[in-house]
Amino acid sequence: MSWLWAIIVGLVLGLIAKAILPGKQQIPLWLTTVFGIIGSVLGNWAATGLGVNDTKGIDWIRHLLQLIGAVVVVAVGDMAWTALRGNKKRA
Repeated sequence: MSWLWAIIVGLVLGLIAKAILPGKQQIPLWLTTVFGIIGSVLGNWAATGLGVNDTKGIDWIRHLLQLIGAVVVVAVGDMAWTALRGNKKRA
């Protein structure tokens, strides 16, 4: 069940990150989900390092760090995807 949650959270964070970033990103939905999962893991790692990963109530700081991680990974991943695939547009 934890893998299912990771995929759901990755998808949601990846889509929010794409909405936050200016312009249109060229990465497909599956890669958005993967980048969202990676951003979530990086955000959890940063939250653990800061000691805010498990607090009483809702862990707003951890969730914010996960979103920041997703935005960074989606931005860098989109640049890499565009560079590797060229600037091809879908038909």
